[in-house]
Amino acid sequence: MTDIATLLNQATAETGLGLQRIDAEYLLAHYLAKPRAWLYAFSDQHLSDRQVEDFMAMANRRVAGEPVAYITGRRGFWSLDLHVSPDTLIPRPETELLVELALEHLPASGPVTVLDLGTGSGAIALALAKEQPLARIIAVDASLAALSIAQSNAAELRISNIKFMHGDWYAGLAGQRVEVIVSNPPYIEAADAHLGQGDLRFEPRSALASGEDGLDDIRVIVANAPEHLSPNGWLLVEHGWNQGAAVRRLFSAAGFVDVVTEQDLERRDRVTLGRLP
Repeated sequence: MTDIATLLNQATAETGLGLQRIDAEYLLAHYLAKPRAWLYAFSDQHLSDRQVEDFMAMANRRVAGEPVAYITGRRGFWSLDLHVSPDTLIPRPETELLVELALEHLPASGPVTVLDLGTGSGAIALALAKEQPLARIIAVDASLAALSIAQSNAAELRISNIKFMHGDWYAGLAGQRVEVIVSNPPYIEAADAHLGQGDLRFEPRSALASGEDGLDDIRVIVANAPEHLSPNGWLLVEHGWNQGAAVRRLFSAAGFVDVVTEQDLERRDRVTLGRLP
């Protein structure tokens, strides 16, 4: 029989699979339904042959490049533990900046309606709904498969102040106005070589790439936002590190004021926001 310490070493050693140690620990902790700290406290615990076989199968999937989040079916975001699948983009820590900024522009109390465009797993919408239980969140996605994941996350987390809608950006929202619009849309250039590398190879291309310069979907979102925002409403959009200036120009051309681009923890342009007068 193999103990935990030996198994992790076999998965990470140069003579073994060569996994990153943190990936091996996440996979084994998930499989055993234990926190990572438990692996250290009980590193001498022996595992059955079946457990070793199952873990090594997961480890081999990771070695082949499959994201840990898709192998485990889970990813943490904000204070939430979310179900994800290859039908959804994997929530990333830098997107938490979008949540933080949106919360700053929501009233501390009282009803407010927020529109989340391209909700995917529901990460942004669910984080906002949890932090602002009086808010009404409308979460839209063009993928029925992604919406199914988002709805299951809402049910699992018992968050009910969200309405999920199937549609392409603003389609189906005629006449509706909201106080805040948020979106983490596709913004990678279609020819970007990174799309064929690392975790991005496994994520839905429709949630990543958007035209020659990566701005096709952002153009649609910004240009049509004034039709769906209340006076003094805010639009907040996540984008690539090198797109801040271009996105600010789109905001200004659409009539937004107080336009600013905020940087993430790595001091890269990440979210542009503006107010509709």
